[in-house]
Amino acid sequence: MGVRFPPGLGYVVAGDGVSVAERRDEIMLFKIYKQGQGKYTRLCSAAGVAIIVALGCMQLYKKLQAASWGLSPKAALWVATMAPVALFAVLAALIFWLVNKPLLADFMIAAEGEMKKVSWSSRKEIAVSTSVVIVVVIILAAFLGLTDIIFELLFSEIIGI
Repeated sequence: MGVRFPPGLGYVVAGDGVSVAERRDEIMLFKIYKQGQGKYTRLCSAAGVAIIVALGCMQLYKKLQAASWGLSPKAALWVATMAPVALFAVLAALIFWLVNKPLLADFMIAAEGEMKKVSWSSRKEIAVSTSVVIVVVIILAAFLGLTDIIFELLFSEIIGI
């Protein structure tokens, strides 16, 4: 079965100075990097990309379903179903690997930390700001409409149309 060492023992492999835990982490391709940090940012980013991938796989399924390639109906259905499923599985693994890649994960952790520092406006401030924007847009639209009418009258008198 092999020798098991208690966690934190820090057993060092002879010669190269790399601990068993570090060696195991190098071998593991799908290790969650800094597991407790940036959880929601990474989760939402992965979910958003997974939705896009799923929609693409659905389109691929529709395209493959329309083509038969001279196969029997059962074989064509199998190809049309399994190709998008396999593609989704591969891309899901890629997404998982990317959101746990140290460079990207550190960026997302930092972004989530900065978002926590933002002081968000109150509901009342947002309502007042929105109403100011709407009023200014209406005033500018009326001004531009009036200017358009004036120029139309002016040029129609000059040109005579």
